[in-house]
Amino acid sequence: MIQRLDRIDQLRAAAMLWMTAYHFCFDLNYFRLIREDFYRDPFWTWQRTAIVSLFLFTAGLSQAAAVHQGQTWARFWRRWLQVAGAALLVTAGSLLMFPNSFIYFGVLHGIALMLIVVRMTAGWGTWLWLLGALAVGIPLAAPTLIQAVPALEVLNTPWLNWLGLISRKPVTEDYVPLLPWLGVMWWGVAAGGWMLRNQPGWLSRDAPARGVSKAMVFLGRWSLSYYLLHQPLLMGLIWLGMQLD
Repeated sequence: MIQRLDRIDQLRAAAMLWMTAYHFCFDLNYFRLIREDFYRDPFWTWQRTAIVSLFLFTAGLSQAAAVHQGQTWARFWRRWLQVAGAALLVTAGSLLMFPNSFIYFGVLHGIALMLIVVRMTAGWGTWLWLLGALAVGIPLAAPTLIQAVPALEVLNTPWLNWLGLISRKPVTEDYVPLLPWLGVMWWGVAAGGWMLRNQPGWLSRDAPARGVSKAMVFLGRWSLSYYLLHQPLLMGLIWLGMQLD
């Protein structure tokens, strides 16, 4: 039986709430109730980077905990199928909402692929810190390489841009490629492994969570369902409010 660690769930819940606030503003902009540039304004682009980083780092912590507790491959694949299925639902929903910029490799697609990689490499210990740094750094050289070798322009196509070795961002509402984001998840696995070996109390609690802490734990444990439902609910509530105005 895999034991959930409250503080990981609370950290994931914090990312969910931050994401909700971000998406609420995004939806207000979609309905033209505010005027913001979510694609180029650093105030919004850096928030997105921080939110995704927190999600993936937490996913790495969770994988470290699962491996530490002896999670079987069968249990891993059951959870993986849930994530992959949710990713397909996101693609289908975004295709209806944004046919010209639908999500074909967003955060759930990225997580599904990264989970397989980090599961296979979870035992590499401190090497994951170096691998993470390489994963974050290598994409920075991609624009120069593509410019120097025109044949590498193929890396910008939808067939290969999921790798993250691109010189221009694709037109899509959410894009979380393998690189550099795998590096963040690797760092989460490395950090989680170190904490579980040296400071296990940092990730677990001595007493059951109560009040707000308990609510955060609950949200963190139902994060996938929340992720799938929060945007339709937000957009529906904003639309309803506009009709009642």
